[in-house]
Amino acid sequence: MSFRTFLAGAFAILTTTAVAHAQALPDLEGRNVTIVTENAYPPLQFVDPKSGQQIGWEYEAMEEIAKRLNFEITYQNISWDAMIQAVSDGQYDIGMTGITIRDDRKESVDFSDPYMHSEMRMLVRADEERFTDAESFAAEEDLLIAAQPGTTPFYVSVYDVLDGNEQNPRIKLFETFGATVQALRAGDVDLVLTDGVAANGYVEASDGALKVIGEPLGSEDFGFIFPKGSDLVEPINAAIAALEADGTLDALNKKWFLDYKLGE
Repeated sequence: MSFRTFLAGAFAILTTTAVAHAQALPDLEGRNVTIVTENAYPPLQFVDPKSGQQIGWEYEAMEEIAKRLNFEITYQNISWDAMIQAVSDGQYDIGMTGITIRDDRKESVDFSDPYMHSEMRMLVRADEERFTDAESFAAEEDLLIAAQPGTTPFYVSVYDVLDGNEQNPRIKLFETFGATVQALRAGDVDLVLTDGVAANGYVEASDGALKVIGEPLGSEDFGFIFPKGSDLVEPINAAIAALEADGTLDALNKKWFLDYKLGE
């Protein structure tokens, strides 16, 4: 058998497998689905500074899911602190914003299966030399950390980096993740915690102004959220499995975390 024949046969097998996955997926018959996001968590979802368009990993993944399940998307925007409650109340069908799957959140919303696994990392200015890990940061009482209230970085800041006091004045609160990074770059705070994928995106976009230090502080899985009992959970899970099986998720990871440099 020639190598060309082997490649053709392998491609046919892969194509047949992909088609089988597509055929097994539910058909939502053009149903309209309202998806809400914050647009402040690059490279998962953000506004392109050049075009003004909403772009990112989650947008591309959801567009592919919609195509395979045959539904139409209406996008809406909301602040992070209002998102989970708004989805829980049924104002939106799906929420996406790099939302960590947590048991306490499962009390108010349903989660999809994980579509991404990440680790919490320490994002600092490139010239930072006063601390190298969570322990040395905590030991320097004048150092400040920025976080969005109610997020995983906030709770890791409180319980894994500092003293467990959610009112600790060393934690400076901001409405968006982007604002925490701006405060870090301006020197108003000294540390931002974020998952590894977002940290790498900001480092790449910083032209040498930012870096990641220390070991991972923990791991997290991201999922889409739905009102409790939503009939969309099962179809979305099936689509996520299909995207993972045929390599689409890996391709998106490569595009947005390796090939795409934010701000260019």
